[in-house]
Amino acid sequence: MRPYSQITALLAITKASLRSIFRSPSAVVFSFVFPLIFILVFGFLSSGSNINVNVVMDKRSDTTNSLYATIKNIPGLNFVQGDADKIKSELAKGRITTMLSIQKSTSATTPYIINLTSSEAANPQNIQLVKSILNSVIGKINQTAFPNTPTIAVVNNTVQQVPGRIYRTIDFILPGQMGFSLLSAGVFGVAFLFFNLRQQLVLKRFYATPIRRLYIILGEALSRVLFQLITAVVIIGIGHFAFKFTLVHGWVTFISIMVLSFISLILFMGFGFIVSGVAKNESSIPPLANIITLPQFLLAGTFFSIDNFPTWMQPFCRILPLTHFNNAMRNISFEGTGLLASWPDISILLIWIVVVYAVAFKIFKWE
Repeated sequence: MRPYSQITALLAITKASLRSIFRSPSAVVFSFVFPLIFILVFGFLSSGSNINVNVVMDKRSDTTNSLYATIKNIPGLNFVQGDADKIKSELAKGRITTMLSIQKSTSATTPYIINLTSSEAANPQNIQLVKSILNSVIGKINQTAFPNTPTIAVVNNTVQQVPGRIYRTIDFILPGQMGFSLLSAGVFGVAFLFFNLRQQLVLKRFYATPIRRLYIILGEALSRVLFQLITAVVIIGIGHFAFKFTLVHGWVTFISIMVLSFISLILFMGFGFIVSGVAKNESSIPPLANIITLPQFLLAGTFFSIDNFPTWMQPFCRILPLTHFNNAMRNISFEGTGLLASWPDISILLIWIVVVYAVAFKIFKWE
């Protein structure tokens, strides 16, 4: 008689569970449909000509004149603050439309000249809008304060260019939707799965077989991992080929994203094990799962940057594991950083894994 193979039993459970996942409408909807709807919506929005007039004032500007004070208070221009490295990075990505520099002119009739610095990533229409606003302000100042001067300042028509890669809306949205998909599937999928297996006495029936408990868990977990990695491939493929989602180093970047997704999915499944162990009945699973998922969907930079939140809230946002997945994926896909360079975010995910599975081990129930 052939000896019983734990690996064969593991693969059989994985195959059966994976088949059941594909047959589950809720799993397909939460993993495929919802993220793809968001990607399609924001992808089409990003192809439009939305106005963005974030600007920054060059620190070398002449600030001893009334022109500087007036420009700083223009309602149509949003002046961004930050250190030099951050400003340079945001300017290269096109998140900042232009940098303004007010300098004294060598012309006797024109006291000041305003120079603009931008990047290829910025929308040319936005640069032209900034020029129009500045010319309008200069014209009003001339009429009221300097009627005897031809003009207090001129805007230099030659815009200095810095190299930059086009940063599209999809480059921000798609990583958030990847995190949305992985977190939803990891928490809701695992919680409902193991609660139902326990309620329907399936796990108890497994006890009558020679397969060990660890292999039961691994088989079901492996099916979830395979399903979600397939989901990740579909999401990234549609984002890249349909909406030009940036993969800086091509296949190398793609593989790095898949490794990151695998690590994150293991963590998110741990939350699902906790919920399945705490839930007293099936109806209590959604509220418990939403306590874990909803704050992360809203506060972890899924739909917009956490910099938009009040300062006192941002430290809490940076504790959330989904925040670090989103940060790492955006850095890998657009900035071209590798897994090692993303180690600060990945290390926090690994710490979360240790904590979450320590709790899950204590409260997980087999019967």
